[in-house]
Amino acid sequence: MAVKIRLKKMGRTHRPFFRVCAMDQRAPRDGRVIEQLGTYDPMVPDTDARAILNGERINYWLSVGAQPTPKVATLIKKYGAEGSHLEAQAEAISKLSGRRATAIESARAAAAKVELPKTEPDPVEAPAEETAEAPAEGATEETAAPAEASTETAAEPAEGAAEEKAE
Repeated sequence: MAVKIRLKKMGRTHRPFFRVCAMDQRAPRDGRVIEQLGTYDPMVPDTDARAILNGERINYWLSVGAQPTPKVATLIKKYGAEGSHLEAQAEAISKLSGRRATAIESARAAAAKVELPKTEPDPVEAPAEETAEAPAEGATEETAAPAEASTETAAEPAEGAAEEKAE
């Protein structure tokens, strides 16, 4: 399958809005996409704030052989991962009024979002870190020792109760 990186037209009459998408070259202009890679809004007054691209994903698609259309190639050159207008783009986005700026920033965050597997802290390591901490400055070893002993004695009846239920 030959993949193209091109614009998919959205919006309404006289209010164009485009998504930069990786698509099968045989798909219609507004057809099914493989992946959305960014947005282009020609109605934004500041030229440098019009395009918001996910540079990492665009580089991936280019590395596997996707061909950008001429307009998208220009956008990638200016606003891609190593774009020539990135500083100007950041300034233009910060100058926009509150609602529009937050919408663009959230779109950029969503485009740049890379989902990593969520790791939960290991419950076995957490207590070990807590016991390894030094006692507070005012506390002495004598006052810290009874607290540790009380946690051990509290854990023993729970284990004994579990053994009784198992029998």
